Amino acid sequence: MKITIVGSGDAFGTGGRAHTCIRVDSAAGTVVVDFGASSITAWNRLGLNTDDIDALVITHLHGDHFGGLPTLLLQCQFVALRTKPLSIYGPPGLKARLRTMQDIMFPGMAKIVWTFQWRIYEVSPGEISKPAGLALRTFEVVHACGGIATGVRLAGVDGVFAYSGDTTWTDNLYDLGADADLFAVECFSGHDTVPNHMNWLTLRRALPHFSAKRIVLTHLGATALPLASEMEAAGVAVAHDGLAFEL
Repeated sequence: MKITIVGSGDAFGTGGRAHTCIRVDSAAGTVVVDFGASSITAWNRLGLNTDDIDALVITHLHGDHFGGLPTLLLQCQFVALRTKPLSIYGPPGLKARLRTMQDIMFPGMAKIVWTFQWRIYEVSPGEISKPAGLALRTFEVVHACGGIATGVRLAGVDGVFAYSGDTTWTDNLYDLGADADLFAVECFSGHDTVPNHMNWLTLRRALPHFSAKRIVLTHLGATALPLASEMEAAGVAVAHDGLAFEL
């Protein structure tokens, strides 16, 4: 299994980083976790092919995590000339929110005759799904987004990848990341407590209690980025656009 951090930034693109987008290549297929509004730029910068994507998994319905879906679908239709099906998994409410966003961003998009089939699967926390042959389980986390925010866990014969999504501290993170080969955890804030997000002080205290083999911090904001060296000295990796892990 190979994990590529396509986009590692927060909602504001702090440090010039793109919105959240994580590519998971496994023996079973390719799943992309989240596709924020600026993710298509990061995707193209890395020279990646959207036709490789078998399925997408969306953690929650904020623009920096799912706001790039309309652009991605149009790119598949008019640039990649996609013909193979595409599955999109996400929390309840994804279908209606995406339709609203399509109408706002690209009026008339709903009337397109698609060259490929794409389908949305709304998944409640705790359900088991099978995007592109990987076992997907989602965990509810604590992040106000007008719906259910989730962390995701993808398991295949060649590895386990877990991602916290956006969240403040919740004990669900222990189960979400349990024994994962790689656990990506958001760490938006440094020493200050910020509502709905993780801060480094809280996360540093929890690190000894995680059982994941490797941890990478992502979604770093303006007060967290200057602490990257301290984070790495504590034994975790710090994400940047294009960083890849072989599990």
